[in-house]
Amino acid sequence: MKGKERTFLLEDGVKNTIEQWGSSGPVLLCVHGMTSSRRGWERLAGRFSSTHRVFAYDQRGHGDLAGVTGPMTLEQSVRDLEAAVRTIGEPVDILLGHSWGGSVALLGGPRIAARSVVALDPVIRVVPGTFGPDYVADLRELLALEGETRKDGILAMYADLDPLDREAKVHALSKMSIRAIEGIGEENGVEAGKWDLRKRLSGYEIPLLILVSGEDSVISPGDREWLGRQGPGVTVRTIDGAGHNIHRSHLDRVVEEIRGFGKTVFQD
Repeated sequence: MKGKERTFLLEDGVKNTIEQWGSSGPVLLCVHGMTSSRRGWERLAGRFSSTHRVFAYDQRGHGDLAGVTGPMTLEQSVRDLEAAVRTIGEPVDILLGHSWGGSVALLGGPRIAARSVVALDPVIRVVPGTFGPDYVADLRELLALEGETRKDGILAMYADLDPLDREAKVHALSKMSIRAIEGIGEENGVEAGKWDLRKRLSGYEIPLLILVSGEDSVISPGDREWLGRQGPGVTVRTIDGAGHNIHRSHLDRVVEEIRGFGKTVFQD
C-alpha cells in the first residue's frame, strides 16, 4: 500500500521525500537502515495505518537520496530526522528505527522529544575492523553493476523476501553508490572505535524498547546484557529465530511488541 508522498528540505537545502500512511491517530515515525529506504516500511505501515499516522523518509545515500553521499555522520542523520519532524509538525509518539536507523532513533529520540523509542536490532557499537567485512564487502560487486543489470542483481540477491520488500530494495539500491556505505563507516570513525552509543544510552530518559535478533544480531551478547541493566525505562526483548532484519522476517511479532509497548507507555 503506497502512502501519500510530499517533499521537504533538509537543513542544507537537500530536497527529500516523506511518505505517510494513515490519516489519524498517534504519530509513528520510521527510520530505515543501511541498504533500505522509506519504502522498506510499507508492510509495517499497512499494519498500523488504521490506528496510527505512519511516516517514513529516505536517509542520505539511499532511495531518492542515493546521489547525496554526505555528510554521513550520525549527527547529520539526527539533524535530518529533526527536519522530518518539523515537516510533520506534531510531536512523535513512537520513533522507530532499524539497524543504522535504530542508532539514529536512539540518538535522536531525546533531541526531538519523542514520547517513546523503539529500536530494531540497532547498531550500538561497531568493533574496529568489522565494518568493512560486515557492511561493505557484500555490496561492492552489486553496486558496480548498472541499470537493468543491477536491478536484476538486486532482485536475485533478495529473492526470498516478500515482493513488497524486494521492490523496496530496488528503490533503495538502484542508484546507490558504495561511497554512501563507506562514508557511514569512515565519517563516524568506526576504525577508531568511535561508534559506541553506550554512554548515550546510560540513564536513557525516554521509554525505550529494543528488539534484538535471536540470530545474526549486530548487538553482542555482552552489550545485550548491558542494555538489560539500564533501568525500568529500557525494555530489551530477543526475538528467537529472527535474523537482523526482524521487521521483514518476523513482522507479526514486531507489530505485536510495538503495540504492547505502546499500551504500556500510553496507558494513562
